[in-house]
Amino acid sequence: MPTARLKMYRSIANRSLQNVLAYRNSYVINFLAGTINLLAIYFLWKGIYSGRIEVGGYTWDQMKTYLLVTFLANSVLSWYSETAISGKILDGSVAVDLLKPIDFQSARFAETLGSSLFEGAQSLILITVFALCITGIAFPDSALVYVLFIFSLLGAVLVKFGIVYLAALVCFWSTGSMGIVWTRIALTNLLSGALVPLAFFPDWLERLALVLPFQSIIHTPTMIFLEQAGTWESLSLIGLQWFWGILLWLAGKAMWSWAVRQVTIHGG
Repeated sequence: MPTARLKMYRSIANRSLQNVLAYRNSYVINFLAGTINLLAIYFLWKGIYSGRIEVGGYTWDQMKTYLLVTFLANSVLSWYSETAISGKILDGSVAVDLLKPIDFQSARFAETLGSSLFEGAQSLILITVFALCITGIAFPDSALVYVLFIFSLLGAVLVKFGIVYLAALVCFWSTGSMGIVWTRIALTNLLSGALVPLAFFPDWLERLALVLPFQSIIHTPTMIFLEQAGTWESLSLIGLQWFWGILLWLAGKAMWSWAVRQVTIHGG
């Protein structure tokens, strides 16, 4: 990628981060909502584990760690990033982007990365506070695990962006986005392992989830962080993440080429 174009996308990412900081009150509210959500899920699982040493192959300490990793992986690409893409399509401002000498998909990804910096830092603060208040959380001892986890988290962001982007492009054939967004969220949360670990699924559903890209968002990072996968298996899982990320990116490009034919400018 030429240096000038790279600087352009970096500028888009910086502007996205500045927008987040400018409207920080909404993110403070989102932070509080995330805190309540994390606490609610924690106490729900605490009740499930009451009187049990292990559920579905997970001890209570492992499950607490699983919940924190899930929260982090889900928070780095939030509702705001998703609605920003679909909003451009529904309000017609996507027509302006067609006139700019930039790739629409790459620009949206740059915006996502910009906002993810703030959202990720926000989540890390909450997770740190949570970890200090709750005992027994299992953290890896190996530095290599943390390195693999970071690469896995980056792969998870790429895969989730690919899914979110494809769902947003469906708005070219719709007059609203809420139904599309909620359907996407329901499928992602179920098949990624965000609601419950995939090991809790019936065998047939677990096998199905493991061949779909959704599992790369939550299942893979948690497997690596909980050291349920060895080094070579972790590298294989990360490779699968990036395979899905690239495939979804190419699918997004193909769908964009088809979708822009649906652009209609009203009133002019």
